[in-house]
Amino acid sequence: MTTENIEDVIELRVDEIAQLFHTLDPFPFRERDLDREAEDFIVGWARELPVDQPIRIVIHFPDSVAQTSAARELGDAFSRHFSHRAGIIQRDLNELFRVGRRSLSIGVFVLVVCFVAAHFAGEFLNGTPFKRLAEESFLILGWVANWRPLEIFLYDWWPIVRRRDLYHRLSKAVVETKPYPAEQSNVPVPTAP
Repeated sequence: MTTENIEDVIELRVDEIAQLFHTLDPFPFRERDLDREAEDFIVGWARELPVDQPIRIVIHFPDSVAQTSAARELGDAFSRHFSHRAGIIQRDLNELFRVGRRSLSIGVFVLVVCFVAAHFAGEFLNGTPFKRLAEESFLILGWVANWRPLEIFLYDWWPIVRRRDLYHRLSKAVVETKPYPAEQSNVPVPTAP
C-alpha cells in the first residue's frame, strides 16, 4: 500500500480486493469491516490531506473477472465502513459529555461543600495558626474536584470531533478502481519523492 501524491489522492495497490477487508468477517464486501491495517493506512494519509477538499481513494488491483466484480462494491463498502466508524466515534463523544456532565454536577457539589467547610473551619479555628491552612485546603480540594469536568469540556472533546469529522469525510470519499495487468502484480507503485 503506497500513496503517489498525498496532496491529491490516497492510492493503494493490492494483489486482491479481499486484502482490504477483515478476513474473518463472513459478510459480502459491501458489509464487511475494513482490515485494521488498511483502515489505519487510509486514515493516516487522510489526516495529511487538506480539510477543505474532498478525499479521493484510488485502488489498484489485478485485472481479472473476480477482482473487477469485487471492485464494483468498494465505494459502498468504504462509505458504509467509515459512516459506521463515525457513528461509533459520535457515541464515544456523547458518552464523554455524559461523563462530563455527571462529573461537573459532582464537582460543583463538592465545591459548595468545601466552601461551606472552609467557612466553618475558619470560624472554628479562629485565632489559631491552622485557620488559613484549613480554609485553603478545603478550597483547593473543591477546585481539584472540578479538574476532570473542566478538562473534558475544555480539551478532551476536540480530538474526538476531529476524528469523527475525518471519518465523515472518508465516508463521502470518491473511490476509484484501476485494474492493472495481472502480470504486473509485483511491480511497485511509484511513490512521491
